Amino acid sequence: MAEDNLNTAAGCRFALGSKSGADTEALYKGDSYVDVGEIEDLGEFGDTFSSVTFTSLRDGRVRKYKGTADAGDLTLTVGLDNGDLGQAALKTAHKDRSRGDYNIKVTLNDGDPDAVPAVLPTTFYMRGKVMNNTVAPGAADNVVRRNVTIGINSEILEILPAPAAA
Repeated sequence: MAEDNLNTAAGCRFALGSKSGADTEALYKGDSYVDVGEIEDLGEFGDTFSSVTFTSLRDGRVRKYKGTADAGDLTLTVGLDNGDLGQAALKTAHKDRSRGDYNIKVTLNDGDPDAVPAVLPTTFYMRGKVMNNTVAPGAADNVVRRNVTIGINSEILEILPAPAAA
C-alpha cells in the first residue's frame, strides 16, 4: 500500500515581505516577512499560458503553442482583524502605488517538525502587488471578512520539503 502524502490546507501560511525585488531562493529567504493572521482561504496561484495558434493550409490542422505565462491573482479571504500586523501590512501595500513588487511567501502544511532532522515544508516565493482590499461584512451570522487580491508579477519559485539545515 502506498504511503499517504496528502495534507489539508489547515496550517498553511501566507506572509508579506519587503519590496527587495528578490528573484533567487537566497534573496527571498534573506527577506523579513510578516505572517497574515486569520486566513480562511488562500485561493490558488500558478502559471497559465496564453494559447497561440497557427492553422496550416496544407493539412487544415490547428497547431497550438504556449505564449506568455501569467501567474495569475492570489485571492486571500481573511477574518477581519485590525490588530493583526500582517493584515495591516497588506493594507499598507494596497495603498502603495509606487513601482516595485512585494515579496510573498506561501508555506504549506507538509513538513515534519518532529522528524530528526526536522523536515521543512513546501514553500512558494513570488512577487506581486496588492490590487484589491475589500471588506465583506456579509449577513448577520457571518464573520466580517477582508478579501485581498495579489497580482503576481513573477515566476513562482517552489522549494520542496527538505531536512532543516543544522
